[in-house]
Amino acid sequence: MDVVFNGWKCHIVKSEYKNGGTALLLKAAQAYPEQDIHEDDDIAVASVWLPAIKEGEVAIKDYSENEGMLQCLRDAGVVSEPVCWEHSGFVDIPICKLLI
Repeated sequence: MDVVFNGWKCHIVKSEYKNGGTALLLKAAQAYPEQDIHEDDDIAVASVWLPAIKEGEVAIKDYSENEGMLQCLRDAGVVSEPVCWEHSGFVDIPICKLLI
């Protein structure tokens, strides 16, 4: 599945954190030579690991350099609306149902 995040066309790659839970990675779906980005280069890590995550859920990193990630993944049908929010450090992290 592909999404466009901050102007980059990306493949979504599902992985797993060492402690369990789904990790979502965005990899370049095409080369961007002017930025020295090659196809399959890492663009962003779309998720964060939180101990409170349940099976079938994912915590989305929607702050800092990932601002707009939640909307991008919702628009693409990758995740649901947040089912809850988890406070971590200085941010509130949306926890969503994984739809893919």
